[in-house]
Amino acid sequence: MNPELSCPEGNRFVYTVQEDTIIKKVAVIGAGISGLSAGIYARQSGFDVTIYESDSLPGGASVSWKRKGYLFEGGMHWLTGSSAQTPLNRLWREVGALGGNVTVHNRDLFQVFDWNGRTACLYRDLEKLRLHFLELSPEDAKVINRLCTDIRKFTKISMPVTDINGVQAKYKSSVPLQILLEMLAALPCMLVYFNQTVGEYIKRFKSPLLQMMIKNIVGPDYSAGALLFTIATLASGDGGYPEGGSVGMVNRMADYFEHLGGKIMYNRAVGCVSVCDGAATGVRIGNETIPADAVIVTRDTLSAVDTLFSPPIEEPWTKRMHKNVVPLLNTFICAGVEADLSGLPERIQFVPEHPFVCGGILQPIVMVCNYAGYDGYAPDGCTAVTSCIIGDSYDFWKICRENGTYKAEKEKLAKAFIQILAEKYPQTAGKVAVWDVATPLTYERYLGSFRGSWMTVLGKGLKYESYPSKPKSIKNVYFASQRLRSPGGLPIAVSSGRRAVQYLCRDTGSVFQGDI
Repeated sequence: MNPELSCPEGNRFVYTVQEDTIIKKVAVIGAGISGLSAGIYARQSGFDVTIYESDSLPGGASVSWKRKGYLFEGGMHWLTGSSAQTPLNRLWREVGALGGNVTVHNRDLFQVFDWNGRTACLYRDLEKLRLHFLELSPEDAKVINRLCTDIRKFTKISMPVTDINGVQAKYKSSVPLQILLEMLAALPCMLVYFNQTVGEYIKRFKSPLLQMMIKNIVGPDYSAGALLFTIATLASGDGGYPEGGSVGMVNRMADYFEHLGGKIMYNRAVGCVSVCDGAATGVRIGNETIPADAVIVTRDTLSAVDTLFSPPIEEPWTKRMHKNVVPLLNTFICAGVEADLSGLPERIQFVPEHPFVCGGILQPIVMVCNYAGYDGYAPDGCTAVTSCIIGDSYDFWKICRENGTYKAEKEKLAKAFIQILAEKYPQTAGKVAVWDVATPLTYERYLGSFRGSWMTVLGKGLKYESYPSKPKSIKNVYFASQRLRSPGGLPIAVSSGRRAVQYLCRDTGSVFQGDI
């Protein structure tokens, strides 16, 4: 094995494999962000790694797809850890997702909210945001100033990168003292916001416009702490959008994994983990059992503990996960418009002129993501737009599938969205060349995720739930997925892959090699 390999994006990944290391076969279930992260770190640490992916492409929930020349971003709107100033950025560079010549866009006007002829803007520049809010609602000066002051405190907090206890790591990772002090200083402020929902917090504002706008940044049921963390991430210079979006980032990771000598087997859906005498011995695909010394499961942990093991894994933490996890679901609509929408904001929320119902749920707000400002997302002079409609419509779509109306209901939803888009922006009327709809059942089918969910609702109370990376009842099994820590998302996905491999290294007496 060549001890020094270079990433296609220009980073150099240097690691050393001990001569006396016994190379063990590791099977990774899933080629999403968690699976690719686990595969890369395991390969860097000297293991023989094969990733088994049920789809024909990598990415999992971090995915984009093309229809008639339009690229629809289905995996991210911004990336926490995109700033080189954050500890998490190191992980994204270690796995080849960022670095080198990858451009990260941090456009200041992040989002606008239109209501009753007035517009509220969410700027990354915190002072600009404060002055804008004061202009919109001078009577809310006190609460606006307090909000912006507290956001500044939240900007000092970032997700740390640490090592598990007892692992031998070539390059040690720990939380710098300065970060610990800043987190302690911000703790009283955090407690205030995490002990109320966004819906409760906005009652402090007198302006209905600011109430509506702030409520819909993350949603009324999320904790107000999650709201401040979101705005603080943007204000700190983090939370950018990498060039190429989800598909670009995933392909860079997959290419780097294969460059390290790892193998990805596509269209190979794992049916179960083979277990003998209390230890994993491989994976079962169809009628074939593929042996492995260890298995890293990156399918949604909430469903994997039940569906990939016979009998299901029942431990205190799995019961707690089933009880406490509130899944976040959405229906995703995308459309290719034969019009140049570059004059419109990148992210827009507005109240539709007519009632808009998705999955049997009335939607008071419509969100549109406009990708006119990105090259390669649409033919010349055209625009790709998407809309992510949050809400648990799983049962509605399941009934539709069972009674044969599923396809018709998706078409009905798409046409309603296209009409609302045309009413808001007449230049799109009659210009939609292609549309697509992904329901929670779509995500369930492609991801194997619980009820088709892709994150966890972080509700009221400072309850950052965390779950183990390995069960006690079965040896040689490790878990890595965004579900292991709430609310989940891309940062937890990449860090959970790293964490699983650290447990693997500790259990096998291997040196964890991840570094750039």
